[in-house]
Order: sequence, then C-alpha cells, then structure tokens
Amino acid sequence: MYSFDSIVLIDDDPINNLINKRLIGKTNLSSNVDEFLEAEIALEKIINLNNQKRLLILLDINMPVMNGWDFLNQYEEKCPDRNDIILMLSSSIDFQDRKKSQEYASVKGFIEKPLTNEKLFEIIPEQVKNK
Repeated sequence: MYSFDSIVLIDDDPINNLINKRLIGKTNLSSNVDEFLEAEIALEKIINLNNQKRLLILLDINMPVMNGWDFLNQYEEKCPDRNDIILMLSSSIDFQDRKKSQEYASVKGFIEKPLTNEKLFEIIPEQVKNK
C-alpha cells in the first residue's frame, strides 16, 4: 500500500526533477510521480484534483514567474480543504527561508538539496505512518 496517491515535484530544473523522480521511484511512497517545471501549472492541476487524493508536494523556492512562496500563498488560498504534505526542497541555505516556510500551515518540512531518501524519510515518518 502506498502512502500517497501521487508525489508532485515542482522545480524549474529538469535535471533535478529527473534525479528526484528516479530516487522517489525506488521508494514505496507512491506509484505516481508528477513533475512540473512551472509552479502555476502544478497549482492548476492540484486545484482540479479530488480533495481525497493525498499528495506529497516537493516545492522549490526559487523559480521564475511563480516562485515557491507565491505558490504557497495561492495554494493556501485556493485549496483550503486539501490535506497535502508540502516539503520545501531548496538549495537555499538561508535561515530566513527555513523560518519563512514554517509560517505556512501546509508546509511540513524543509529539505536542502540534494534530495536523498534519508532526508525525505527523516521528515515524513509520522505522516507516512498515519496514512
């Protein structure tokens, strides 16, 4: 049994998405991994999903057009009934970014790139156990 109906990678770097998709594919967190280079397209898809679908969203901060903070602002406004787990996945080492991410109720953790299974499972064990 998978913990999530889908994992959503939102990062404007296609190489990062490819590596992360392969890494996540080796876990049994989900059989479906969707990748998006543009946060606004990911947000549109999420808005149109059934609220019962459980998502793990890995979100980069620094992206063109709509950055991670813009995504979070719109997500929390337009998806108040969703119960997804959002993890910030960023190369930022700025403590202020980590602190700012904690201001969002939907954000459950912050991972510094590169993503590893160890980093991922360190942050989500309780959410995975409560499937």
